[in-house]
Amino acid sequence: MDAFAVLAEPTRRRILDELRRAESSVNELVASLAVSQPTMSKHLKVLREAGFVSVRTAAQQRVYRIEREPFTRVDAWLEPYRQLWTKHLDALERHLDTME
Repeated sequence: MDAFAVLAEPTRRRILDELRRAESSVNELVASLAVSQPTMSKHLKVLREAGFVSVRTAAQQRVYRIEREPFTRVDAWLEPYRQLWTKHLDALERHLDTME
């Protein structure tokens, strides 16, 4: 599954933002994001299958947490683009400095 397709969906990004703060049960995510339980389950399944979250069972709850590895891969893919923009922005800064 394409990581960018997974991350493109706003509700999934909101879920990841919540999980970045703390592990959460499905019910906690439903309450904090005001999304229906079936919708939440659908998005959590996509995130789980893509590796962005993992789940464990605690008593009768499914508790989700964010996983680092997919974000590391996205970050590695973005690195050459960051370098490109840094190079261009540095050149712009040098040019602007000569105009002063």
